[in-house]
Amino acid sequence: MTNLKGLESVVAELRIQRTILVNTLRHVDSALSALGNLNGSNHHAKPRRTISASGRRKIAAAQRARWAKVKSQNVVPITKGAKPKRTMSASARRKIAASQRARWAKVKRAA
Repeated sequence: MTNLKGLESVVAELRIQRTILVNTLRHVDSALSALGNLNGSNHHAKPRRTISASGRRKIAAAQRARWAKVKSQNVVPITKGAKPKRTMSASARRKIAASQRARWAKVKRAA
């Protein structure tokens, strides 16, 4: 009989632990469901509007017409007043390259 009394206390303790674990799992489940709604998945959001292919074609044609109108006008670039890039003549490039080769030859002789 003494073994049964010991078993009863163990079973009672296990039932208490089970109740605690069930409550903890409920809290975890509610936290997960709350966090699951934060990732942007709103089930009550309106469905996205779709547009037909003909509607897309009309919009694209209108945009192309707007760009053509803008490009047909003499649009002043943002760099108004800026000097154009200067180009170097071929002879100037040859002179610079020759002087650079001379510098490198001097460095190599010194080493």
